[in-house]
Amino acid sequence: MSMRPPTHSRTSGRRGPLAVLSLLLATVAVLLGPAPGSAADSSWWDPVARPAPDSQINVTGAPFKGTDERGEVRGFVDAHNHLMSNEAFGGRLICGKTFSEQGVADALKDCPEHYPDGSLAIFDFITKGGDGKHDPDGWPTFKDWPAHDSLTHQQNYYAWVERAWRGGQRVLVNDLVTNGVICSVYFFKDRSCDEMTSIRLQARKTYEMQDYIDKMFGGPGKGWFRIVTDSEQARDVIQQGKLAVVLGVETSEPFGCKQILDVAQCSRADIDRGLDELHQLGVRSMFLCHKFDNALCGVRFDGGALGTAINVGQFLSTGTFWKTEKCTGPQHDNPIGLAAAPQAEKQLPAGVSVPGYAADAQCNTRGLTELGEYAVRGMMQRKMMLEIDHMSVKATGRALDIMESAAYPGVISSHSWMDLNWTERVYGLGGFIAQYMNGSEGFIAEAKRTEALREKYGVGYGYGTDMNGVGGWPGPRGADTPTPVKYPFRSTDGGSVIDRQTTGQRTWDLNTDGAAHNGMVPDWIEDIRVVGGQDVVNDLFRGAESYLDTWGASERHRAGVNLASGAPASASTTEWWNPFTTFAASRAVDGDLGTRWASEWKDGQWLRIDLGKPQLVKKVTLDWERAYGKAYRVEVSDDGAAWRTAWSTTSGDGGLDTVTFSGTTARYVRILGQQRGTDWGYSLREVGVYSG
Repeated sequence: MSMRPPTHSRTSGRRGPLAVLSLLLATVAVLLGPAPGSAADSSWWDPVARPAPDSQINVTGAPFKGTDERGEVRGFVDAHNHLMSNEAFGGRLICGKTFSEQGVADALKDCPEHYPDGSLAIFDFITKGGDGKHDPDGWPTFKDWPAHDSLTHQQNYYAWVERAWRGGQRVLVNDLVTNGVICSVYFFKDRSCDEMTSIRLQARKTYEMQDYIDKMFGGPGKGWFRIVTDSEQARDVIQQGKLAVVLGVETSEPFGCKQILDVAQCSRADIDRGLDELHQLGVRSMFLCHKFDNALCGVRFDGGALGTAINVGQFLSTGTFWKTEKCTGPQHDNPIGLAAAPQAEKQLPAGVSVPGYAADAQCNTRGLTELGEYAVRGMMQRKMMLEIDHMSVKATGRALDIMESAAYPGVISSHSWMDLNWTERVYGLGGFIAQYMNGSEGFIAEAKRTEALREKYGVGYGYGTDMNGVGGWPGPRGADTPTPVKYPFRSTDGGSVIDRQTTGQRTWDLNTDGAAHNGMVPDWIEDIRVVGGQDVVNDLFRGAESYLDTWGASERHRAGVNLASGAPASASTTEWWNPFTTFAASRAVDGDLGTRWASEWKDGQWLRIDLGKPQLVKKVTLDWERAYGKAYRVEVSDDGAAWRTAWSTTSGDGGLDTVTFSGTTARYVRILGQQRGTDWGYSLREVGVYSG
């Protein structure tokens, strides 16, 4: 849920409950040749019993099947969508349903409070501007919605998703999404605001949508919409020419992990129970934080007046404002800015005001907490993929450190909320990156900036539509543009012909209507081809394969054997604190991140590990406490007396270091600190030694 900022000015005379909504719902506005085939199955893509009346698909020709000459699947990946967000936020924020047993007229109708003219469409007013008034009728006229700038109405009707699939999409990530704070303050709701209750409901509705489509196509398993829970299952679905649907989660307080006054409201047991439940539901990727700092991680800020409003919302929800510090690397969080948000700020208690922020301090002080690290490692144990968009750069850096230390590839950036300076590090791990569904010119420009890295790592590209995610979508380039989409056009694989999309009495044209709903994705891809040429489209067409490469590598990952675990360890010195606390050398190899070895406060200290017998050593991981080594060496020895340097640095910066070098056989490994990074000594929570 991208939650892009609105582009309008809000009416300043509103007061009372609407002001609270403007504060917290604005958070949502930023928050939330023919393909091969045989004559025997020449019509498998046509349903045997589509509801009548219903939306048209306006695509002819067989969906492509199989793999390419290299044995790779083909197709586009929408890495960030919200099929069921109409069930979130209390059930009345996003109007209309993805499907209905009563048919299109029931599915595509407005929220009851929007009738007769949108006067009570408060969220529409906040996100779109004007007075919020609109024609509430959906089916059959669709006079005012769906539209590229209508953020409160259904964009994922099943037939529109079907059109995206027919146009070449082969992977769709359905992020189950909600926000308990938004739900609690919104006037209109018809269900609980508990986030996990909403996640469970949305998962169930996604399975019900699969059943609904299956019935149209003749029975269980016959539909094109297939929920998958492992990468091989996804490959099989795509080779059949169908759409592989992956479940993800994007919510602000997963497992109830809220923080109040910096005190976590969840435990490790809550995280384990939550991850187990989500995995059983079929969830395979998730965000750990979103918009508000929580007990797991700090967030990547929003800017301007909207950022101020969200910051106020964070205070009202958690008792803490965002805190910033100078960044330590090229990555930075979005600048908060000092723009006022009067309506939001009026909700603060007397005497409380939004703090100011230094222009040269653009990083959230809150990174990945101890509970957050536990959650990341728990996701890795369950072979889940971590979404790093919305994480602060401090949290992202630590998460990547953890993944690199284990060579775990399951990292995803799905909709342009990651600092681009992380791109090569994500690709180096084996991760996957998708860009938000921007207008064709902007999308092409951003794609070109990272094109060389995709070529270097041999990966494809994705897009995140964020449909139903309150983000805003590409507007029309105009009927008079010199490079219009010309209808009908052929799909990227060449096997289908795509015409303007019609639902009821409304026909959409990308040139004049923009990307109004999910069914316009093929038109938008054609717009990218027309404006920027075939290269970006080719990268996108490899997206499904690259996404599945990341997922499959995560599933196949096996934690390396830590040769240092429980091994005898000694040190040059040990810091003495009190009779009840020990910082002995053995604490750095006990597998407990809550303990550590600490030296005396002087340079030239060392920690030695005896592996018991000669072993192949290729990698060492060092999890530094705040007292870290700025200059240090990793040394190896056969006898514990004669040492040779395997690796060294003079620019250590603490955190979790992963050191790799050419494999060498040794019985002993020594960390020799030459220069301290602080006035304290050297302190290591855990040291790992690996053969691979």
